[in-house]
Order: sequence, then structure tokens, then C-alpha cells
Amino acid sequence: MESLINREEEGVTEPLMPRELNGINPDEKDQSLSMRVWIETKKLWQIVGPAIFSRVAAYSMNVVSQAFAGHIGSVELAAFSIANTVIVGFNFGLLLGMASALETLCGQAFGAKRYHMLGIYMQRSWIVLFLCCFILLPVYVFAAPLMKLLGQPDDVAELSGVVACWMIPLHFSFAFQFPLQRFLQCQLKNNIIAWVSLGTLIFNVLGSWLGVYVFGFGVVGLSIVLDLSWWMTVFGLYLYTACGGCPLTWSGFSIQAFSGLWEFVKLSAASGVMLCLENWYYRILILMTGYLKDATIAVDALSICMSINGWEMMIPLAFFAATGVRVANELGAGNGKGAKFATKVSVVQSTIIGIFFCALIMILHDKFAYIFTSSDDVLSEVDKLAYLLGITIILNSVQPILSGVAVGSGWQAYVAYINLGCYYIVGLPLGFLMGWVFKLGVQGIWGGMIFGGTAFQTIILAIITARSDWDKEAMKARERVDKFSDPNSNDGNEEQK
Repeated sequence: MESLINREEEGVTEPLMPRELNGINPDEKDQSLSMRVWIETKKLWQIVGPAIFSRVAAYSMNVVSQAFAGHIGSVELAAFSIANTVIVGFNFGLLLGMASALETLCGQAFGAKRYHMLGIYMQRSWIVLFLCCFILLPVYVFAAPLMKLLGQPDDVAELSGVVACWMIPLHFSFAFQFPLQRFLQCQLKNNIIAWVSLGTLIFNVLGSWLGVYVFGFGVVGLSIVLDLSWWMTVFGLYLYTACGGCPLTWSGFSIQAFSGLWEFVKLSAASGVMLCLENWYYRILILMTGYLKDATIAVDALSICMSINGWEMMIPLAFFAATGVRVANELGAGNGKGAKFATKVSVVQSTIIGIFFCALIMILHDKFAYIFTSSDDVLSEVDKLAYLLGITIILNSVQPILSGVAVGSGWQAYVAYINLGCYYIVGLPLGFLMGWVFKLGVQGIWGGMIFGGTAFQTIILAIITARSDWDKEAMKARERVDKFSDPNSNDGNEEQK
């Protein structure tokens, strides 16, 4: 039986997946290195390009909402920023990490041509993340007393609590949006994610303007608009999926989604811990800086650097997603050498981009902060921190790609222990030591956390990746696909006969 599904069987003009798109290329040995790099680059940027756009759009929605809050008042800006960055950000990292389990399962199943399982995996992820949202709900409900406990002024803490409660619908949207994005991403259906993201960004800008300047709804109105924006993304992606956009991978809701949940929970939990440990690390950096003597200028300067880093980080995060998909697809197809080559191409290209932005920061070290402030003191402090920002950008151009390899290979639990050790056993104590004991202030805290945590973790992941037996990883991927698939189903098996 033909290995590719033709028009007669599925109603499409072209084969579903050309051989080179699935990493199965019998003529690969006859291709030059430059040709192989070019082919892999095209596959990679099919994911990276739309992923960068969609991530920047999502990040921009939060920035736009905070900017409008700043035009209402300083208390409103502080309250909205805390609710959006601290409360939502805390849960965002965990749920995003848990959803990344789909990058392993859907990516490997797609490579193995177990197409029907992608929809089942997504439904399992919906169930697990939706239940997790209820577990995390007290963080929103008790946001006000929590912020008071962390030392925020009463008026800011109270308003933060109000805003956090209005953002509960946004919180539940994560349970559906993150799995949908990864479900589509693993099938290389990334353009639809980008178009939906563009539509919701436009809605968010217009809705925020109307809510603040026309109807005067204040931060509550901004919260509602942000809720609606995220849910618009959910419905847009679901309608595309359910209305024929994924005929092979979505056949409707299935009772199979409730089977094998415990194994799915374990992989999701490992993925969540792995990524949220990274996500929380730099949030703790800002919190630690806030306890320095005369910390106002230091916090302002560090926040500017983190904002620049956040914007640029959308590019490595897009490579993280693309690498996870490419490695998972190749391993699922039994092509260990293809996974190894995809890793090399991704690391090299992301590093080149990181070097470019690092050079840009070094050139504009005393100028880029004018985007955010005109304070001479803050500008001077940002200038001192610019070299640390450049180093962070370089490291962040490599580390997320190696984490993507871990996700694509299913190493989440292993890497979670590495992250815990590097970030919280080495990085944080070193940052504390350099910041307070050696009295190097914010530069000491940040420098210690970079070299003790991020750099150390990057080196360890690089060694693990370089020493991996990729053929063995391909065998493990096949075993994982069989383990998480319905053993009674013969989908995809005919193609392997």
C-alpha cells in the first residue's frame, strides 16, 4: 500500500506529507551539505516564522493593555501590571509547560503517521489543563492578601485583587488555547495561528481604546477586553480545526480522551515543572532586586532590560517550538539522524540571530533605554547593565533550542531536575552572594544568576544533546507512540505493512 495518502483517499490534490517534509528522504546521502541545510531551513522556518509573529502578537496584547492602564493612573498601572505579570504570569508558565507535552506526543505521533491520535492527545490535554486551572484558582481569588503579604501598598494590592478576579476567564482560556496551538503546530499548520493572532491583536487594540477613552470602564474594562481577546484565539483555532482544517487528525470528541490520563498527567507535570522553573527564574530576579537598598532606579533599569529581553525572546521561543516539532517528527518517523541534523541547523541559525541582537545592544548600549524613559539616573544604570543583557540574549539564543530538543525527545522529567539544580541550587545563591555579600548590587544579582544558572544549564544540556544516541531515541519515540496510542486502532499501521 502506498505510504502517502493521495487524492482518491482523502480528497486532496497533493500527497499529505512529501517525503522530505517528514524527514524520510532516501536520496539524502546523495545531497550536498548546503542542499540539506537549505531543505531543513525551509522546514524549520515553516514553523519559526508564524511562531515568531503569533508570540509577538500575544506579548503585544499584554503590553498594549498595560500601556492603556498607564494612561488611567499610576495605581491602575501598578495594579494591572502586577495582576498581569505576577498572578497571570505565574500560572501562564505552568500551564504553558504542561501543554508542551503535546509537542512530544503529537509531534512523534505525526512523524509515525498515527494521525488520529493527535486529536485524542489534544482532548486529554484539555481535560488535564482544565482541572489544573481549578487547582490554581485560589491564586486569583486571594490575589489581594497575597500582594499585601509581599509588601505591596494597600491600594495597589486591593486593585490588583479586583483585576485578577476579572482575569479568571483569561486563565481558563489557557487550558484550551495552548493545546490547540501545539496540535496545529505539530502538523505544520502554523499560518492559521498567525492569522488568528493578528485578528485578536487588532481586536485588543480597538477594544482597549474603546474601553478606556470612549466608555471609561477603566482597568476592569481592559481586563474584560483581554479576556475576550484570548478566548477569540481559542474559538478561532477550534473553528478551523473542527470545520475541516484537520481532516486526518480531528474526527470529533472521543471517549478515548479519558483513557490513559494518568500517564498523560505525569508527562504534562514534568513538562510544566521544566518550563515554569525557567519562566519563574527571571521574575525572581526582579523580586530580589526590589529588596536592594535604594532599589527604585535599579528595578526601573532592570525592568527596561527585561522588556527588551522579553521582546527578543520571542525569536528563541519560536525556535524552541520549531525544534521540538522537528525533532519529534523525525524521531516519530524513526529518523534519528534527521533529528540530530535538525538540532544542529536550529542551534546555528538561532545563535546567529542572537549574535546580531547582542551586537545591536552593544552598539546602542547608551541609547536603547530612551524608548522607555528620559531619567538620566535610569539611563545610566541601563548603560551599566547593557553588557549583561547582551550575554543573556546570546545564552537565550541557545538554551531554548536545547530545551526544544528535550521536549521533542521526551526528556522533560530529566531536564526538570537539571533546571532545578542549575537555577535554584546554583544560580540564585550565587546571585544573592554577588549582590549582597560582595555588594555588587543588581549587576551582581543578575550576573550571578546568568553565569551560575543559565550558562551552567546551557552547558549541561549541550553535553547531553551532543552525547545522545539518536537511533536509540528514535526507538524510544516509537515505543512512546505505541504506549500512548490506542492499541486496538489500526490507523497508520497499514502504511507500515
